[in-house]
Order: sequence, then C-alpha cells, then structure tokens
Amino acid sequence: MPELAEVARIVHFIRQHLVGKTLSKVQAQHDDIVYGKVGTSAAEFQKAMQGKKIVGAGQQGKYFWITMSSPPHAVMHFGMAGWLKIKDADTYYYRSDKPADKEWPPKYWKFLMETSDEVKTEAAFVDFRRLSRIRLVDCPADDIRNHTPLKENGPDPVADKETVTAEWLMNKLRSKKVPIKALLLDQANISGIGNWMGDEILYHAKIHPEQYSNTLSDEQIKELHTAIHYVCSTSLDVLADSEKFPEHWLFKHRWGKGKKNQPAVLPNGDKITFLTVGGRTSAVVPSVQKKTGAVAKDFDESANGTPANSKRKRASVKKESDSEAEEAVKPKSSKSQSKKKRTAVKSEDLEEEKKPNDASLGRRRSTRTRT
Repeated sequence: MPELAEVARIVHFIRQHLVGKTLSKVQAQHDDIVYGKVGTSAAEFQKAMQGKKIVGAGQQGKYFWITMSSPPHAVMHFGMAGWLKIKDADTYYYRSDKPADKEWPPKYWKFLMETSDEVKTEAAFVDFRRLSRIRLVDCPADDIRNHTPLKENGPDPVADKETVTAEWLMNKLRSKKVPIKALLLDQANISGIGNWMGDEILYHAKIHPEQYSNTLSDEQIKELHTAIHYVCSTSLDVLADSEKFPEHWLFKHRWGKGKKNQPAVLPNGDKITFLTVGGRTSAVVPSVQKKTGAVAKDFDESANGTPANSKRKRASVKKESDSEAEEAVKPKSSKSQSKKKRTAVKSEDLEEEKKPNDASLGRRRSTRTRT
C-alpha cells in the first residue's frame, strides 16, 4: 500500500508534469465504490476537471490532492493498489516488465486526463482493487486540509514537522494504551505511516512493536521521535526509491534475501522475525528491539520467522460492509437471509481477487519502474 513516501513521489511528478497546464480532455469511468463511497460520481468529477488549469498539488500522509484554477478540487488516496500513471514518466514505485503495463490507456483506469499543450501530457488514475477513493472538495485551495477527510487525520510528520514534536508525541503515547505499532498505523494519530515505514521507524528506535505506548520511557519516546523524522525525511529525499535507501535499513533485507527457507537476516547477522500486530505483519529484529515494558502478548522469537525468500504481496483489507453490519443486529429469524447476503458479498470479493494484479505481479522495487 502506498505510504507517505510513495505518495510524496507521485505529488512530485504531478508538480513536474501537470501543474501549470490546462486539461483539454478528461474522461472518467463511473465506479460506485471509488467515487460513490465518498459522495462523488464520475460525471461530476469529469465536469469539475474539464477545461480547468491545474495550479498545484499537495499531500497529507496517504492523501494527496490536485488543486484547480477554481473549486472544487480533487482529493484522493490510493487504497491498497491504486496509482497515478503519467505516460512516458517514471512514476511507478514497483518494477514490472509486463508489456500490459506499457499499454495506454492502462487497464482499470478510473479517470484519464490530457493537457492542451502542443506536446500533450496524459495521466491516468488506476485501481483494480477499487479500494482507492476519489472525491471533490468544494472550498478554497488553502482550506482543503480543514475539510473531510483530511481534518479527521493526524498531522503529517514531514509537512507538519513543527507539530510533530517530541513533547507532542509523548502526550499522544501517554494518553493511550495500545501496541506502539498499532498507534503509528492509526492515521487519526499520525498521517502517512504504513506497515514498512512503521517497522523501519521502530527498528531504528529500538522499540518492540507490541509494547504498549504508555509504557515507553522518556528516552524511548525521544528516540522514536528522532526515528520518525529520520525515516520519513530520508525516504522522501530519494522520492521513495528503495534502491537509494541506506544499506543498513531493515527495508533492504525484510523482503527476503539469501538462500531458500533460510531466515531473513541483516548484513551483521541479526535475525529478522515476523509477527502480527494490530492485524498487520511486522518485521522485528529481536536482538535490537527488546521488550522494556508491558506488551500486548508474549512473542516467541523463534516461532514466527518467515523464510528469507518470502516476497511482499499486496493484499486487500477486507472490511465489514454496511449491509453486513446491518445483518449483525437483525433477530435470529433473519439468520438464513443474512447468510445468503454474506455469501453474496464473499462471492464478489472472490471475483475481485481473481482479477490480475498487474502491480503485484512485478518484483517489488518499492518506487521505481524501468521504462
């Protein structure tokens, strides 16, 4: 899933290739999930973008936006597998040599844009999993962050560096009793930190991901604060290109290097193990990340090691639908009908999973695709 660093990469390319240009042609394909779930339709999006000039782009964590010459503006997030492709530009954050990835327009596009330049620029928002969201926010460009969904999310550790201070972090951690990894992943606390960034931050801070947030010492919180800004700023400085990440980073070794069926290890020989925290797989270096306080559960360091040849795979996050939630509160007499509806929902999920994932079929390189 694109995290703060990957989203910063696409904002960079929007500014480089689209800002300052007028959209001569916009096409949007209706999707009652990608658009409809956030109160927008493809037709409304197309009308709002057509003929307007793109004047800016910005980011708050995993959300990003394109500001137009007049409201409304487009505010988006990529979900698990969405992305914005710009024709003939190296925007991708994964490597794929599949010929289909070079086709234009690309598969599973939600909108297509063309600029009015003599040498036109073409862009496409794609998402085969349909977990991304595209909405219109009708407000002055400078007020976007004061509106839903951005106002419900926590500060961005890069854009809001002056807010995310050691004191702010200490107050946040002491006010909650949750595993520290889960706290970092909760976008209501801090925007943009996802699974790999959370693991990298905790590794550099030498903090075990299962330890409760309110048990960390003052010194540990200071280390965590330093690690947050170090990992975020370093990954953004190289536009999330993992080949340019420091060699000692956990990221460079967590995806599985070495002999088949052998534990993943760092260059210094430290073993990387894996456990589940808050429903997400976490990479941990037990020799570095010690438990110094109460944890969510005991962790057997030898039990959950993942073979070194394991590969990172994107997987959809299955959430309870509105219809399933309603069924849960119905009386038992509705049990048969409820079961049928849940079965239908699962069937839809299975059909969605059968669709080819062009992105995930490529070898993970994090942020760059050779063109």
